[in-house]
Amino acid sequence: MEVLTPRDVPLGGLRAMTVRRTLPQRQRSLIGAWCFLDHYGPNDVDASGGMVVPPHPHTGLQTVSWLFTGEIEHRDSAGHHAMVRPGELNLMTAGRGISHSEYSTPGTKTLHGAQLWLALPDGDRQVDPTFEHHAPEPVTGDGWEARVFIGSLLGSSSPVKTYSPLLGAELTLDSGTTLPVPVDPAYELGVLVDSGSVTVDGKPLAAHELGFVEPGAGSLELAATEPTRLLLLGGPPFGEQIVMWWNYIGRAHEEIVAYRAEWEALLENGTSDRFQLPEGDPLEALHSPPLPNARMVKRGP
Repeated sequence: MEVLTPRDVPLGGLRAMTVRRTLPQRQRSLIGAWCFLDHYGPNDVDASGGMVVPPHPHTGLQTVSWLFTGEIEHRDSAGHHAMVRPGELNLMTAGRGISHSEYSTPGTKTLHGAQLWLALPDGDRQVDPTFEHHAPEPVTGDGWEARVFIGSLLGSSSPVKTYSPLLGAELTLDSGTTLPVPVDPAYELGVLVDSGSVTVDGKPLAAHELGFVEPGAGSLELAATEPTRLLLLGGPPFGEQIVMWWNYIGRAHEEIVAYRAEWEALLENGTSDRFQLPEGDPLEALHSPPLPNARMVKRGP
């Protein structure tokens, strides 16, 4: 098992909530189609200011919002207005282009969760933007509980649409619990420990670390010596190279430059064939940062 440790990243301005960015990293860009993982909290909203992310664009991906504590308000340019609540999935498909905002609600005192992205395969990355909500029923056993929000695991399946085979689940383990988890041997897997600690096939993984497991095994043994919560992510190797910069995913430097130009045209002139703004949003949209002084490189195999 390869162990990836996160780096701290401020989400927003000077008085920003800090997130732990575990994916992508220099040594690993993708786990299946999972290409981005921010893990945050528990954060005192009064101290951090909570989540304040004004309208911003996405292309070529799906966003996966998953909370442990708190509540976030979502608006997007495809007309969806929804709340993100603990144990409930919000899945936004950006496709050819979408913009959205995320704000922690006034009643939220503690914010704790994960924000993840899925890269869309080349043949599907220009689909129309959509949004799905799913509240998975927990499945339980001796000393464990699972909520499967994407794919299938432990007898539970999620109905949400993804564009490549995938797995996403929250598991909680009581102290002393050992759980053999049947998995697809074609999947590469990521185990993100939110709290506690666990051994994965006998190898230790501490809180906030992400363990990467190569394809090949038909089961994964998770053993907790203290109460533990983790996310189990997976999918077959993506097999495509992507260019990811700011909130855009494309396949070439020139595509990212064009996406940025279209978003900036919307903000400056009110016109874009690709992007729109969410209706009724209380804050002004974010401008794209300046382009890098070097050619953006592809990531992946």
